[in-house]
Amino acid sequence: MAGIMLQKWLQDQLDGLRSNGLYNEIDPLQGANGPTIRISGRTFVNLSSNNYLGLATDSRLIDAAIAATRQYGAGAGAVRTINGTLELHAELERKLAAFKHTESAIAYQSGFNCNMAAISAVVDGGDAILSDELNHASIIDGCRLSRATIIRYRHSDMDDLRAKAMEARASGKYAKIMVITDGVFSMDGDIAKLPDIAAIADEFELITYVDDAHGSGVLGGGAGTVKHFGLSERIDLQIGTLSKAIGVVGGYVAGSKLLIDWLKVRSRPFLFSTAQPPGPVASCIAAIDILSSSEELQAAMWARADYLKRGLKALGFDIGRSETPITPVMIGDESLTQTFSRELYEAGVYAKGIVFPTVPKGAGRIRNMPTAAHTESMLDEALSAYERIGRKLGVI
Repeated sequence: MAGIMLQKWLQDQLDGLRSNGLYNEIDPLQGANGPTIRISGRTFVNLSSNNYLGLATDSRLIDAAIAATRQYGAGAGAVRTINGTLELHAELERKLAAFKHTESAIAYQSGFNCNMAAISAVVDGGDAILSDELNHASIIDGCRLSRATIIRYRHSDMDDLRAKAMEARASGKYAKIMVITDGVFSMDGDIAKLPDIAAIADEFELITYVDDAHGSGVLGGGAGTVKHFGLSERIDLQIGTLSKAIGVVGGYVAGSKLLIDWLKVRSRPFLFSTAQPPGPVASCIAAIDILSSSEELQAAMWARADYLKRGLKALGFDIGRSETPITPVMIGDESLTQTFSRELYEAGVYAKGIVFPTVPKGAGRIRNMPTAAHTESMLDEALSAYERIGRKLGVI
């Protein structure tokens, strides 16, 4: 009986999501996640990948993964603290620290794991966290896990942050207070006001924490949002992913040697999860080497992003307040957003609709992710589809 009740509840919930345009269909790819992709035998212009620099399909990364797999095996075989730390892990962490302009770095299995690991290792029930209201879900979950008091401030509202920092510090209730923000906000593409955040942190003795998943490899010559603003010496924890601009999988925390030493003995995903496999680690090293020696890929990415944005704006679409390659086309209604995405699919353009709960209700959008690997002709094909569908559905 209990099993039948569960199945009925699940069916009702899924039916509700479908009727409200909130159910997300998953489309398996028949090949690599590049500027074009194949699904069910069809080829699409791909505008939904986080592969900003095209490195996921770069032959140098593929060759590095094959060589490392042959030398070290398919898996690491243990957690990092037993005997799962390979020479490759140590090399990756040294290169990440140099890349991010910090004393040290620690690698994790995913960017999500970083926020679950680092926040709860540094703050606890006697502390407070000032968190931007549009922070990523992994930050929200990491904050909850820490048991600290969570104080949300209005998105990028520095007056609100300052007032809440002052109130938290004046209360005398908290041993430590941390301020957490995304470096680049993934749904709108806007950049955090890090110079203002750093100044407020100095004034009220706050620990500073920046999740730069969408900034690393994109801003600051590739080093990220913190380097973009020249704040490498003033941000305590820099969080990054290895699965977006780097093109592979994993995440890392960069900061002082004392911080990283602490995370190696107190962050639970590091202590209780098997280490990253050798192949992906070697690919990450190759990617960092490429980004450390040239900004050619970043320049290509920005050129493609500017081209797409100009085209969409010229057609009359609302692309929000993006300051980065992330290019939302604002639709609003959830059902209309999903219809627009399906029409793009039929036209050979893969650009997923983003709706509640990923964004607030009524704020549905198509999120476009131009990359260094796209050509202008690919983007022209996408713009042509956007124009036809936008007029058909009354969006423009």
